[in-house]
Amino acid sequence: MSVLCVQGGRRLEGVVTVGGNKNAALPLIVASLLTTEPVTLHNVPRIRDVDVLLELLQGLGSTVEGHGTSTLVLRGAERPGATPDGQLVGRVRASLLLMGPLLARCGQVHLAPPGGDFPSRRTLSTHVQALTALGARPVEGAGHAFEAPDGLRGASFYLDEASVTATELAVLAAVTAHGETEIRHAATEPHVIELCALLSAMGARIEGAGSSRLRVHGVSKLGGATHTLRGDYIEAGTWAVIAAVTRGAIEVRGAEPEDLEPIVSVLQRMQVPCDMSDGAVHVRAGRCVATGRLVTGLWPGFPSDMVSLFTVLATQAQGRTLIHDWMYELRLFALEQLSGMRADIFLCDSHRMVVTGPTPLRGRHLDTRDLRSGMALIAAALAADGESVVGPLETVERGYAQVVERLTALGAVVARED
Repeated sequence: MSVLCVQGGRRLEGVVTVGGNKNAALPLIVASLLTTEPVTLHNVPRIRDVDVLLELLQGLGSTVEGHGTSTLVLRGAERPGATPDGQLVGRVRASLLLMGPLLARCGQVHLAPPGGDFPSRRTLSTHVQALTALGARPVEGAGHAFEAPDGLRGASFYLDEASVTATELAVLAAVTAHGETEIRHAATEPHVIELCALLSAMGARIEGAGSSRLRVHGVSKLGGATHTLRGDYIEAGTWAVIAAVTRGAIEVRGAEPEDLEPIVSVLQRMQVPCDMSDGAVHVRAGRCVATGRLVTGLWPGFPSDMVSLFTVLATQAQGRTLIHDWMYELRLFALEQLSGMRADIFLCDSHRMVVTGPTPLRGRHLDTRDLRSGMALIAAALAADGESVVGPLETVERGYAQVVERLTALGAVVARED
């Protein structure tokens, strides 16, 4: 395991170009299991979660070309395996998406408990609801086992939760099911739209992408396709916040302006000097004020993946902010470490925190308990006086590529140590 040693107190300046959307890359990679023809993906982020998922596909018999680059060519096996490697499944939550294509092609799947952030607290009930609606039957045993010996069949159902992964799983399972499927209360995030776009290019018949009602007409076979991923708006928002929290000036390129609107809107409410023009977000040096209340929401609301970073920004804003993340309770617990950096925070409960600023932060040892709060703690270390040690760095590298190199290029004084 590695840690990141950070000398804080420096303004970061420069230009960053983000990679492809992590939350789109993972389901698009899984979609390649539905065909034996080549699926080519461009602008794939070079992150640890992608590496793990590609290893899982190879273990199931898929052919992977371009591993370690931003362009992948994937071919599903003629007879894919139905039991993904349990150790690898335990390292990435997106592995649960494998259940859809494997049930469609093999008629069965046996998946170990998936990993990722907060694995013991994130329920799979909505995912199971979608699979059983499509005709899959649970099988007794460890982990998650299902069978559909007569094939999956189209169905009409309402998801109990507008879960992104449950929506993606339902679509992956339904595209080759017999008959028509209607999914109501579907997630509408940009990465769900990207998955529908790739599957449509492969020959699927999907209506309503981007809305809460999806209609999928099952087809007997899918072919190959080529797709270029949209830029990662969460990564773009991350660099924008890092600029603001260090009172620096960073131009962030590569993400779609419409994807960034929910994030940039809050930055502007906090009076951070920033704008979107020429396909980039420009953040300039300046002070910021508290937004009063920041609540996460379903798309196009404020994304939960950004709440940790904005909590750090709130410690440097003038005034008091109530942070309310109703989606994930452990994310705010991980940020209690900011108290040890002299931040003025009060944890109301597992979903709400009050932050009063601005307060000068001081360096300390910090524990990256999940991907997003881990990157937020790096942002706090960059803004703090003195040295901080943040780790494990591998937690952050699950979703952010070349962290050390990019920070160094912006003027940060950081070093990786094993």
